[in-house]
Amino acid sequence: MAEMIRIANAGGYWGDDLSQFRRQVELGPVDVVTLDFLAEITMSIMQKQRARDPRAGFARDFVAQVEQTLDLLVKRGTRAISNAGGVNPLACRGALLEMAQLHGHPIEVAAVAGDDLVGRLGELHATAVTLDNMEDGSAFAGIRDRVSSANAYFGAWPVVEALRTGAQIVVTGRCTDTGITLAPMIHAFGWRPDDWDRLAAGIVAGHIIECGAQSTGGNFTDWRRIRRYEDIGYPLLEVFPDGSFIVTKHAGTGGAVTVRTVREQLVYEMGDPRAYITPDVIADFGSVRLEQAGRDRVRVWGARGRPAPETLKVSASYFDGWKASGTLIISGPDAADKARAFAELFWKRLGLEFTERLTERVGHSACWGPLAPPTDPPEVLLRLSVRDSDRTKIERFSKMVPAVILSGPPGVAVTGGRPEAQEVVAYWPALVPRDRVKPRLVSRDGERTLDWPTPVVEPRRAGPLPRERFPRARGAAKPVAVPLVALAHGRSGDKGDTANIGVIARAPEIYPWLRRTLTAAAVKRRFKGLCRGRVERYEVPNLLALNFLLHESLGGGGTVSLRLDAQGKTLAHALLAMEVRAPRALLEAAARGDRADGRTAPRAVPPRRPRPSRRVPTGRRARPAPRARKR
Repeated sequence: MAEMIRIANAGGYWGDDLSQFRRQVELGPVDVVTLDFLAEITMSIMQKQRARDPRAGFARDFVAQVEQTLDLLVKRGTRAISNAGGVNPLACRGALLEMAQLHGHPIEVAAVAGDDLVGRLGELHATAVTLDNMEDGSAFAGIRDRVSSANAYFGAWPVVEALRTGAQIVVTGRCTDTGITLAPMIHAFGWRPDDWDRLAAGIVAGHIIECGAQSTGGNFTDWRRIRRYEDIGYPLLEVFPDGSFIVTKHAGTGGAVTVRTVREQLVYEMGDPRAYITPDVIADFGSVRLEQAGRDRVRVWGARGRPAPETLKVSASYFDGWKASGTLIISGPDAADKARAFAELFWKRLGLEFTERLTERVGHSACWGPLAPPTDPPEVLLRLSVRDSDRTKIERFSKMVPAVILSGPPGVAVTGGRPEAQEVVAYWPALVPRDRVKPRLVSRDGERTLDWPTPVVEPRRAGPLPRERFPRARGAAKPVAVPLVALAHGRSGDKGDTANIGVIARAPEIYPWLRRTLTAAAVKRRFKGLCRGRVERYEVPNLLALNFLLHESLGGGGTVSLRLDAQGKTLAHALLAMEVRAPRALLEAAARGDRADGRTAPRAVPPRRPRPSRRVPTGRRARPAPRARKR
């Protein structure tokens, strides 16, 4: 069994920096590199590509990355795992083998398939697998004839089987981003399907590195503290057999790995922190511990896990109409007022009703809406958007955008020409029984169908987590008005039409105040007008964090949304800009926390044992001291 395995991430989405793959292999010892390419909507795009060309339907960028790194992979024996296979992992495997053969460096490539359910929808329906919407209960029958993709989420175990064939590169279809990181740990350390806590640790590790540089200083609240963004290092894991691991990056690269950068990534796109559900295990983020273990080194341990459900999540997409967006630049003076007047005359002159329409003033209030502070910008980018099932209405909108620039307020110009109608592809989450979906493995040994592993040991009943204790802030109790960001940092993300906002106290002394002050009701009031649904709050005291889920807050989410920020990336900072009143002592605690971030905490030094006294106790006879021996 290996004593330690090094796993690097070289990409968190389709479109990430292509040079990072070679860089991760080149700059230091790495056993495995993982790359995540797939989002919910990506599968639909790839299905369309495969419909036009049976050899397409995967991320060709991955083949190019392997080609650029092939000499190093062969020389060092570094393995690569990616879900770049999309809806056609077998074609991706074929392209990789052909490319390697062309360069005279034959390599072993395995592909995991079987997740694509588009061709099995009728069969599943006939056997009472409904695929109804797991979030709102809507019947799948209502969209079945418009479905463009449907894929079950696989986890780590099919990838483990692929690694056991000796493959140096493994490509998959819809495998979870955490699963491609967990798999090499299982393979290296021989973890069993019922090693719940170790599997959960691997899921936590995968969650931390799955988004590339977001754990090494990218997208970080305190961005001014990060050095050399232009040379930011992507994350590395040093994983040990007990499931503990170090998050780090290659020496000499930019960015930073601190407890805070890792905490922000942990709360990113988090749901219920006590139940992070994956095909491999349900991980409890509420038990995770972090400590700074050196410069750009954070140690993580303590994850707990329990068995995964008997169902697999299905990500489906379907056609849901048309949309278009047009932009015009409007200059000052009074740019915001001009933009408001121009939008009013535009909609009146167009004279059409749409399923949805949206006016945004970029540079003024597009991301934060009514939360944006009053400003008088020198120019505004006016963004007009519509969505409807009738394409002819969308086309009339598109023709009108450039047609009115000379008949309204002055200083207006079209920036993008006539907008084009785009298909709206909506997201549909569902569940399928695990035993109805079988992974297929294709390798040098041929093709075979895989069975899901069966846990042998029943999970032990986990006891309650230890109660977190927080020190009291010492100092002035007089309250002062400050923006929330002075006391907390955070990050936001999305899952469909639900935004998540994780807010993290800057010091342990602040967390009790944060818990009392930042309630679900307070967040709902803050986002009045942006969040149409309920707000849920989860406490994560081990991370000094609160996690909020804002339902119906992204205009439908994904490609359905007309919003400029359709994924809620800016919402955390809209919340952190909120003015609060807090004791001055908490500001002092925050300042101490800021200074300490990234520094290794001094370890307690055990007291030295006192030397025996040479004094003679009263009433006792002194013994002569022993003579030193000659050597």
